[in-house]
Amino acid sequence: EVQLQASGGGSVEAGGRLRLSCTASGFSFDDHTMMWIRQAPGKEREGVACIGSRTRATYYADSVKGRVTISSDSGKKTVYLNVNGLTSEDAAVYYCAAKSGPCAPTFGNRWGPGAREMDRYKYWGRGTQVTVSS
Repeated sequence: EVQLQASGGGSVEAGGRLRLSCTASGFSFDDHTMMWIRQAPGKEREGVACIGSRTRATYYADSVKGRVTISSDSGKKTVYLNVNGLTSEDAAVYYCAAKSGPCAPTFGNRWGPGAREMDRYKYWGRGTQVTVSS
């Protein structure tokens, strides 16, 4: 059975930091690209960060560049998202997802998946809520 278990969400003060984890099972972790996506109430899904299969190249949304780091641990089959300098704009439900193929679309070091690309992600976790308090 395929599972993506996201954890690490909670309530954080503005300016604080958090680390989200997503542990995979039931599929070949190393052969899949992993993405963190978030969705705030009333807003569309937003791709936050992506780490590609094999090479583990990383890409970030412009809105979080410099504050967010995506990483993975192959032995633990886990992908992480470290977020610093949290603001109210970061409050959302965060999901992890997996697919075959690279992070896309990329333009040099820029990345910005639309809804169509997100639909290509085969496996999705349940999401973890992040709340930012002022």
